[in-house]
Amino acid sequence: MVVSTVVSNKSISLEDWMENPPVGTEWIDGELIEKNGMTLKHSRIQGNLYFYWRNYKDSSGQRGEVYTEVPCRTNKQGRSPDVAYLTPELVAQYGDAKVLPQSFPLSAEIVSPTDLAEDVLAKAQEYLQSGGEEVWLVFPESRWIIVTTHNKRLVFISGEVVSTQTVLPGFSVAVDEFLA
Repeated sequence: MVVSTVVSNKSISLEDWMENPPVGTEWIDGELIEKNGMTLKHSRIQGNLYFYWRNYKDSSGQRGEVYTEVPCRTNKQGRSPDVAYLTPELVAQYGDAKVLPQSFPLSAEIVSPTDLAEDVLAKAQEYLQSGGEEVWLVFPESRWIIVTTHNKRLVFISGEVVSTQTVLPGFSVAVDEFLA
């Protein structure tokens, strides 16, 4: 997640956003919100996660696709997770869509120091309630990664190895290596 600002006071429907989502935006409570405030650290961590998930997906033969800043629709909003993984079955079904009409099976949000904890946790729940199976909340400053699924929440810290729980089975990486 990064700092968000309202792009326009002009009302836009979720359907309009899904038809033509402007790059770097989310549709939140009827407003077009621009995701901005990307830092070098945020971008580096986003790139690391993309690299690790993609390499694992390829080397393990699990196929599917890994994306950054890609739009999806939740039950309530139009979102763009920082990093997301789409299973081969969903790639076959929705691979050419402008916006995924549900949450990604595996999503990650990189939390900035200005993000409110309640907002970050609510976003993870929103993903899970909209077809997502696993959400990673990455806290670079505290060096924590919270992995949440429908039935568990795990915290991985510096010195530990974080692993997927339901999607991309078998993936793991040292927290310190990932956040380096």
